[in-house]
Amino acid sequence: MLDGTKVRLGIAPIAWTNDDMPELGKENTFEQCVSEMALAGYAGSEVGTRYPRDPAALNRALGLRGLTICNAWFSAFLTTRPLEENLRAFEAQLDFLHAVGARVVGAAEQGGSIQGQEKPVLAAKPVFDDGAWRRLAEGLEAMGRVAARRGMTLTYHHHMGTGVQTAEEIDRLMASTDPGLVSLLLDTGHLAFAGFDPAQVLRRHLSRVRHVHLKDVRRTVLDRVGPEGWSFLRAVREGVFTVPGDGAVDFEPVFRLLAEGGYRGWVVVEAEQDPAVANPLEYALKARRFLREKAGI
Repeated sequence: MLDGTKVRLGIAPIAWTNDDMPELGKENTFEQCVSEMALAGYAGSEVGTRYPRDPAALNRALGLRGLTICNAWFSAFLTTRPLEENLRAFEAQLDFLHAVGARVVGAAEQGGSIQGQEKPVLAAKPVFDDGAWRRLAEGLEAMGRVAARRGMTLTYHHHMGTGVQTAEEIDRLMASTDPGLVSLLLDTGHLAFAGFDPAQVLRRHLSRVRHVHLKDVRRTVLDRVGPEGWSFLRAVREGVFTVPGDGAVDFEPVFRLLAEGGYRGWVVVEAEQDPAVANPLEYALKARRFLREKAGI
């Protein structure tokens, strides 16, 4: 069981309103989203595109519901754009996150990414050459220094359709970067989607993990992605992801490793689905029950 004095439980708004496909959840408001998060028993939220960008307004809305911001996505283009351009955008994101109480930021390299395109996600993902790997590692370390000066932690979010998707690519990134500057955001759903056991990757990099996304995969959907050449977007629309405990991922070793390693930080339910098909509140409650029973939080 996880230590509830060290681990906090959050949920991502992508179950209510999808940032990559705005047509999914267009009927759901920001106020409904955060109210249902609080009703379902979560303590924190990540940032969605419909969230107010004024820190005072966002803090007020969340404070009324007993929520706080724990993290937000940052799109890096370290392999394709000048470092200075990336750092300017990163500092602006840090300014916002710091003002709303977050001390973790999750970055993902978007150079060559096909996650938002209608291309076969398993067959057409970008593959970095040595030069791109060098630019990525050096850029992330530079971003890590900027974050550290603000008392914040940079985590790397491996993601389907990007150059850091597989277990081997995660291993290379971790080996190429300073542990004091670049940490890992472990996403159980993206690892399972890519064909890897989340627990095995966690075991190798437990000391680097500073943020965790918990999502499950539906095997019957996942098994069609490769043979039928689905894009990442189509897989999401078809329901490849679901909340922890509702799919094929074995979470018991993940929770055990986190507990044994003394994990301290946020675990965040993040399971993008079509909210017209998978009611967000219903699935948030389902995940909350599972995590209380299986993880003790």
